[in-house]
Amino acid sequence: MAVSANKLELIQIAEAVAREKSIDKAIVVEALEDALARAARSRYGHETNVKAEINPDTGETRLWRLMEVVEEVENEAAEISLGIARDRNPEAEIGDFLSDPLPPVEFGRQAAMSAKQVITQKVRDAERERQYEEFKDRVGEIINGIVKRIEYGHAVIDLGRAEAILRRDQQLPREAIRQGDRIRAYIGEVRREQRGPQIFLSRTHPQFMAKLFEQEVPEVYDRVIEIKAVARDPGSRAKIGVMSNDSSIDPVGACVGMRGSRVQAVVNELGGEKIDIVPWSDDVATFIVNALAPAEVSKVVLDEESERIEVVVPDEQLSLAIGRRGQNVRLASHLSGLEIDIMTEHEESEKRQKEHAHRSELFMEALDVDDMVASLLVSEGFSRIEEIAYVDVAEVAMIEGFDEETAEELQARANEFLDKEAQELNQKRLEMGVADDLYEMDGLSAKMVIALAEEGVKTVEDFAGCAADDLTGWTENVGGEKKHYEGMLEAFRLKPEMAEFLIEQARHAVGWVTQADLDAEAAAAAEAEEQEGTTEDA
Repeated sequence: MAVSANKLELIQIAEAVAREKSIDKAIVVEALEDALARAARSRYGHETNVKAEINPDTGETRLWRLMEVVEEVENEAAEISLGIARDRNPEAEIGDFLSDPLPPVEFGRQAAMSAKQVITQKVRDAERERQYEEFKDRVGEIINGIVKRIEYGHAVIDLGRAEAILRRDQQLPREAIRQGDRIRAYIGEVRREQRGPQIFLSRTHPQFMAKLFEQEVPEVYDRVIEIKAVARDPGSRAKIGVMSNDSSIDPVGACVGMRGSRVQAVVNELGGEKIDIVPWSDDVATFIVNALAPAEVSKVVLDEESERIEVVVPDEQLSLAIGRRGQNVRLASHLSGLEIDIMTEHEESEKRQKEHAHRSELFMEALDVDDMVASLLVSEGFSRIEEIAYVDVAEVAMIEGFDEETAEELQARANEFLDKEAQELNQKRLEMGVADDLYEMDGLSAKMVIALAEEGVKTVEDFAGCAADDLTGWTENVGGEKKHYEGMLEAFRLKPEMAEFLIEQARHAVGWVTQADLDAEAAAAAEAEEQEGTTEDA
């Protein structure tokens, strides 16, 4: 049978639309079928269940009216009783559909407009789904595009098969982006939204710089050199920590390139952003010294408990170590993941003297000893009464000028002081109305409980209602400046992970969560950590 030209034209249009929108031809044909079915319903009645079929090879169209087999007919246009259905088909059962062919429909103006809307919507939805599927797994890649237009400072980038948004805050400062410019950017996020997939690009993301080095330095691309950390002040300065897996290759030299050609290519792409390439070291102190270059460092003191680090520099090196507006130390802090306190040798000396005097005074008062004995204890590294009370007697006896009898007497006095302090704290918490269950809770010391009570937290249920930030403190940007809010237990250097654990235990104790919930949460956290580790390894 010969195929009419208009039917072939229908298939050709479907193929052309599919090619233009980069979607499956079957989706376009399905949209056409839906449009035909809607037009037929306007002709035969909207309650009629109409199905349209288009042969994808010939363009031949057919219309069918579907009747559902039911026990009792309520809608004669779409339902048929079981008895009548079995007259037509003896094997019919309730829930089956019987079909009757319908004559073709002539499209009127209104039907044609309705069909166009259906097809447009279906094709648009398919195109959006295709874009989302194409880009959702490309987060973390660098992509090239052309600036299509500028809207309120935000750049809309044409990626060829989709559009992306480069927000104003993700552009480099003083970067003049104009319509028609070709631009490289980092795919930061792909979100599925009502108006279609939203692809967000960034030129300020730290990993944008890492990916640029990957493109410019073959050793980085081949994983011979690893980029361990990146810290950026976009458009101004950046630090990048690099490590070589081959002892014969200098990671810094490889990233700099011959006469600085490799690093200069990255600098040019980032609008002249100065880049410090820092050799990575597993030793935190060594890495901090490297990260603070070009400043010279005299001493590094690491406080692992609070994840802070004190760096001592010569007096004349202070401004260089801090950098303009604190930029150098801030980038070094981001690079290492530690809070860095910079001080001069003179300031450090004064601080140590004050700490020594304060601790000596504490020991003199608590242990009833003279300043010489107290000074010896401080010099040997003792900082708290608890350390003297619970340490092995032999360690105290080893101090020059002490014997075992002196050590035992000091330890007895320390225990006596702690017992007396515990009784006073217990009395104080009773006067403040602190419940026994909070006072006896594992992980909270008596002093912590008193600090909580002073803020109105007096029961386990009160504690369960807290957030980790309430205990450890938090920092917010207020009017463009960072403002720190002190936590109830910040003075005790409680880590965020420990704070969250204690709160979860309190919530379990009062019945807000079950042990199964805690186990599931712990498993999810472990899985997330494992996936993060796998991603970093990749």
